Amino acid sequence: MVDVIAKATNELNPTDILFQTPYWAQVKSHMGMAPLAFDIHSTETWGDVLVLIKDHCGHKMALVPQGPEYAPSEDSYGQYLEDLSVALADRLEPDVAFIRYDLPWKSLYADEMQEQGWCAFPEARIREMRMNMGTRFWNFKKASADMTVASSLVVDLDGSEDDILGRMKPKTRYNIGLARRKGVTVEKADSSNLADFYGLYEQTARRNGFAPCSSKQFSAMFRCNFGAKDEADIVFLLARHGRDILSGAIIGISGQHANFLYGASGNIKRNYMASSLMHWTGMRIARQLGCRSYEMGAVSPTPNATHPFNGLHQFKVGFGGRIELRSGSWDYPLNQGAYRAIQNAEAMYRELGA
Repeated sequence: MVDVIAKATNELNPTDILFQTPYWAQVKSHMGMAPLAFDIHSTETWGDVLVLIKDHCGHKMALVPQGPEYAPSEDSYGQYLEDLSVALADRLEPDVAFIRYDLPWKSLYADEMQEQGWCAFPEARIREMRMNMGTRFWNFKKASADMTVASSLVVDLDGSEDDILGRMKPKTRYNIGLARRKGVTVEKADSSNLADFYGLYEQTARRNGFAPCSSKQFSAMFRCNFGAKDEADIVFLLARHGRDILSGAIIGISGQHANFLYGASGNIKRNYMASSLMHWTGMRIARQLGCRSYEMGAVSPTPNATHPFNGLHQFKVGFGGRIELRSGSWDYPLNQGAYRAIQNAEAMYRELGA
């Protein structure tokens, strides 16, 4: 069984997951969400969890960003999450329609996908059957979209800089050197440069066809305090050539893990390979700050020309990392009628491209 006990968000335990830190609770509070924290008491696992209450499709949802951190055994995923959901429901306001977990846990299909070269996760219906196996209420639904990517490229930072470079593909090492030979420099920036970054970010969104985040998200990240307890930090980088800003990156640091949160690149001098040098600089800084891994984010599970993340796969695997396949986002409805209305609204937004 699982029980939860409420506590202050500034008492969240130190973690390598930025999205489960007191710092992230502050960021989301500035974005209008209500952060809550709970200690988890269980015979299966332990730890604590950050929960964010937010408005969603005319109702309230409880979002657990990249949590809980510690997973039970794989055959207990569903039962454990069900017990946790029941315990959390007793501590949440009655108008919360559902809980959405964005799980950092290894996917139940990871081994099969990597051994057999699957280019996608199984369909939602199959995944729901497996997640609900052994639960009392058979209540878990695969979310229509993952809040953070379920297929991510992680680069190990162990060893010397030469060791890390040696694990990269030759073309990636060449592009890092090319950027330097072209005169590209990468420098740390601060909040005064956010407007420059956001301009590049909007160019990136238009070029790649995705809806950009609000600029409020970025300003909130720099308005919050970094506490010693959670060891969270933000590294903001801009790559320049002369007066031109070619690319930028916002990297989150928590514990021994660096997470490439947001990237942007302009439409000029793209052959100068600024992004390659920028990522290498980010890795070097993260390593100096004590990180042992650098997460680059979305890739396709395997090389596949039809996958929307195939281009990202080709670029990122050059840095010599490993692909982690995670469980993704899962919903536990508390109000079935409200949840059906939310599903309909989400489907409509997807059709409209919102």
